[in-house]
Amino acid sequence: MTRISATPTRREVLAVTAAVGALALMPGAVAAATAASEAITPFHVHFSDHDLADLRRRVAATRWPDKETVSGHTQGVQLATIKKLADHWAKHYDWRKIEAKLNSYPQFVTNIDGLDIHFIHVRSKEKNALPIIITHGWPGSIIEQLKIIEPLTNPTAHGGTAEDAFDVVIPSLPGYGFSGKPTEAGWNPPRIAKAWETLMQRLGYTKYVAQGGDWGNAVTELMAVQEPPGLIGIHTNMAATVPADIAKALSGGGPAPASLSADEKRAYDQLDDFYKNGLGYAIEMNNRPQTLYGIVDSPVGLAAWMLDHDIRSYDMIARIFDGKPEGLTKDDILDNITLYWLTNTAISSARLYWDNAHFPSGGFFDPRGIKIPVAVSAFPDEIYQAPQSWTEKAYPKLIFYNRPPKGGHFAAWEQPMLLTDDLRAAFKPLRTG
Repeated sequence: MTRISATPTRREVLAVTAAVGALALMPGAVAAATAASEAITPFHVHFSDHDLADLRRRVAATRWPDKETVSGHTQGVQLATIKKLADHWAKHYDWRKIEAKLNSYPQFVTNIDGLDIHFIHVRSKEKNALPIIITHGWPGSIIEQLKIIEPLTNPTAHGGTAEDAFDVVIPSLPGYGFSGKPTEAGWNPPRIAKAWETLMQRLGYTKYVAQGGDWGNAVTELMAVQEPPGLIGIHTNMAATVPADIAKALSGGGPAPASLSADEKRAYDQLDDFYKNGLGYAIEMNNRPQTLYGIVDSPVGLAAWMLDHDIRSYDMIARIFDGKPEGLTKDDILDNITLYWLTNTAISSARLYWDNAHFPSGGFFDPRGIKIPVAVSAFPDEIYQAPQSWTEKAYPKLIFYNRPPKGGHFAAWEQPMLLTDDLRAAFKPLRTG
């Protein structure tokens, strides 16, 4: 893999400064320097056979702990599950398949705010396609969104009409995948949101929409808060709708308020379970991400850390490695984990939690006072399924709300056509506005 350095040496800085100073004496020098700094460079993924052999060796050499002392998953990722994952990883998994898939799409790198940003950019053949920027989260990556590229850009081949077409932009978050790794603190969601605005402007889009879940929701909602020119609406599959009184009750660990409807009570219980049993990873990454050396040195350690995100996703993955059909496959799961391993982004990605905690931009599920149109898909196995009542209060300009019949935290990855259908319906009113 080729990566452009985001951290020039002092000699390089002096050389560039001198060159720019000399060019300034020439006509058009400023325009030329600006064009160079905003260059968009094609990107191709390739890891060496040595990198892949080293990964298999490390997986095979894993030093295993004792089995958990309880039945079920209350102590964390179960030994039987992670051993099945490791066996498939070492003996059957082929990274080259997903590498070829990535390289089948146009990929680029451009420098924004001093950092190299990698992104996939697929233009539809349909002339009136609506541009959309889609943002992943943790423990996700651009691999989450690959399954929705074709249905969004080529809708007539996937049950839609030409009027449903999108141009699709899928960036890698800073410190994730093939984007640069920040060398300074402060790359929090508001800063990323501003970078995404710059990216869409640089691509020439004057009217576009945005979508995201997990950290992608935070970035997308903050784009909406910032209201950049051209952003006409957003869609989220992990909405931030929790009312202040509900958040206070959850923080106290008490019972759900008696006044809640059935949907609100279910959401409360889902959140209560997540806060009590599912936040260990986030607490560590909020406070001490640099301590996680073990997940940089051990691929199985990294896999276990990434699997232990939310319990419904973990249960789904455990079923997959038990051979039961689900929205994802064994290779889907390992594609994503292997991307983190090969790019050595376990800690650089974790720092997003630290940056958000130290440069806060609001609670993860707190309403942000968004004033532009918002669309919501509330999947049943998300961390919490946002009730319509909370959603309508959180987003005054709610233009779409749907509760798909199945799917969880990784909506685009698990249920690509359900999410695609929602995106088509959600943004239809905005295409002619």
